[in-house]
Amino acid sequence: MLEKIFKLKENNTSVKTEIIAGLTTFMTMAYIIALNPNLLTGFGENGQELWNGVFMATCIASAVGMFAMAFLANKPFAMAPGMGLNSFFAVVVANIVSITGLSYLESFQAALCIILIEGIVFIVLSVLNVREKIVNAIPLGVRLGIAPAIGLMLMNIGIGSNAGVYSETGGPFFAMRDFFGAMTPGLAKTNMGSGYSAMVLTVVTMFIGLFVIVILAQKGVKAAVILGMLVASVVYWAGQMIFLGTNPFANLATASFVPPFKDMAETTLFKFNFQGFVEVGWFTAITLVVTFCIIDMFDTIGTLVGTASRAGMLDKEGNMPKMKEALLSDAIGTVVGSATGTSTVTTFVESASGVEAGGRTGLTALVTGIIFLACTFIAPIAAIIPAAATSAALIYVGVLMLTGLKNIDFTDITQVVPVALMLIGMPVSGSIGHAIGLGLISYTVIKLFTGKGKEVSVLTYVLSVIFLVKFFLAV
Repeated sequence: MLEKIFKLKENNTSVKTEIIAGLTTFMTMAYIIALNPNLLTGFGENGQELWNGVFMATCIASAVGMFAMAFLANKPFAMAPGMGLNSFFAVVVANIVSITGLSYLESFQAALCIILIEGIVFIVLSVLNVREKIVNAIPLGVRLGIAPAIGLMLMNIGIGSNAGVYSETGGPFFAMRDFFGAMTPGLAKTNMGSGYSAMVLTVVTMFIGLFVIVILAQKGVKAAVILGMLVASVVYWAGQMIFLGTNPFANLATASFVPPFKDMAETTLFKFNFQGFVEVGWFTAITLVVTFCIIDMFDTIGTLVGTASRAGMLDKEGNMPKMKEALLSDAIGTVVGSATGTSTVTTFVESASGVEAGGRTGLTALVTGIIFLACTFIAPIAAIIPAAATSAALIYVGVLMLTGLKNIDFTDITQVVPVALMLIGMPVSGSIGHAIGLGLISYTVIKLFTGKGKEVSVLTYVLSVIFLVKFFLAV
């Protein structure tokens, strides 16, 4: 039955490989389950009930989006509330509080209206093939550069900002900035205080995991990524107990495994506050909807194109089959997210880890989605996966995605400049969409002023202008 639904043989994969890929994807993005409700509720400062509601929404909306991806598009891409978009959502909620005087919960419910409208707009645009036309309007050179740029972004996340350490001197401290970035190890120790030992353990774990993954991959082990993460996890847990004197499993004894459905029903489930949404003013409301749409659209497009390129899913023209269905799945996830109580659901760049583990069909997304649903019951277990272990996987996948640079024609400056700007722009800005915007603008300007403006499609001109307006008017 699975063969008939997902066409495993046609995609040169197997049930075992797809399950391993789904588990791998989950492990690299499991952090979102706790981080998303933390970011959207001020780390629980606005009520445990709201935190629980967002936690449930994160698991449910992500799962539904991945189920749609599995059965509509048959692609191995995972979804969850997007990083960056969730932080922006939290800022919007705070602004609504100051503008209207509503409580945080009421403002949160008003902001969910923005996500609902965005999701509905994207469903309509996906059905009408508008989003797919936008994807196809991106010049081939820019599309080829998306995967390597995402690779650098993954490496930056893995070694720069995924595993943070706190201590009495502050934090978070990160490996690249505060450990490797220090002039001497002694200076790093002074800056981090008691957090230095945890940082050393983090760095050691990260590289042990990375080397295990590389060695296993070179030996042809398909489960190399997930096995490397497991080895890294064991190393980290042992280090916590031996060197830091802490028990990584201590919280499991008192953790609750009962899903807080009641809290979600009382705080976020279909709790749209349209009156509060209108109170922010029509211009502000429309601006917010447009902003969310632009960021989400190009983050999703970039992730899909970049990851599909690495997996060999693009045709000769650089287009991905069933792109329409993949984009529609993303829109469905966003609508479900608004109805259950979370910010925009988008395709996760960490999907690349599952693709690298061999995931080629929707069965990978289905497995990841099932685990997300299971996390409404087993969240405390998912929470003990150390960030340092996931960093190892992200760094490895990031390095592999850099190999896409070989497809760039480095003798063509109209390709080199856009790609170079994306390579630096993506990890620095932390936004796939913004980096694509830089690539489109530079491509258009170079073509236009070198007498080759006719080679640029009308839609590419339009997209470039939209990004210019966004960047300079801070929309």
